[in-house]
Amino acid sequence: MNAPLRFNEALLIADRAFQPFQCVAWAPQDGSGELSLTVIDRTSTRLLGRTQLSSSIYSDPVQLANVLNKSRAELSQQGYDLAPWSMPE
Repeated sequence: MNAPLRFNEALLIADRAFQPFQCVAWAPQDGSGELSLTVIDRTSTRLLGRTQLSSSIYSDPVQLANVLNKSRAELSQQGYDLAPWSMPE
């Protein structure tokens, strides 16, 4: 996958990266082009992680994969068991 990702594609990829947990994403209405990702448990009661991505990161498949893998590794180190995942091709 070398073509730039659209916003919705990045959202779907991020959601799948953090299964079985929920990944909630939103774009601030300030026009900055950033994407905020928050990973929460299935009961929506515990925040597991949060990150901000610029459009240059979430539109680039390689950079997005790097950020998602880093976030997954951090959650794993905290003891959270994530489903296997790899960046779609």
